[in-house]
Amino acid sequence: MSTADAELPAAPKVTGPPPHVLIVRAPYYKAVVDGLETGAARILREAGATFEVLDIAGAYELAQAVRLAAAGSKKIDAYVALGCIVRGETDHYDFICAASMNGLMDVALQHALCMGVGLLTCDNIQQAEARSGQDGHNKGAEAAAAALLQVNAARRFA
Repeated sequence: MSTADAELPAAPKVTGPPPHVLIVRAPYYKAVVDGLETGAARILREAGATFEVLDIAGAYELAQAVRLAAAGSKKIDAYVALGCIVRGETDHYDFICAASMNGLMDVALQHALCMGVGLLTCDNIQQAEARSGQDGHNKGAEAAAAALLQVNAARRFA
């Protein structure tokens, strides 16, 4: 299914108290990541969640930043990782995509974290712009909705 065919992301109803979410951004492609954050923030606000934003160096550092935050004393119910990797002329793209996505999954699984991932891995900037715009098909919004659904799952089995 393509992005255009997918349902528009909507804020899920979250059981229990309003969750607090950390949005971790890798703003190498600032306009794209700003768009992703706007989509994520919309979903979080609609769900009644509180959130804060942390900017880091790049996609490779997303998992590290989530792990550092999870190890801290601040209560965070969920994480939304946002970034963009655009294919270049070397295999650096493949390495960073795999390491970043695997790192995020590893930290979420090892530490039982609720996480939504809006890390775009695109062939060109036009693809990234199409997935971070305000037309409704926004991968940041999808990531925020996924994180909130994970909060529901965690609370159900707590």
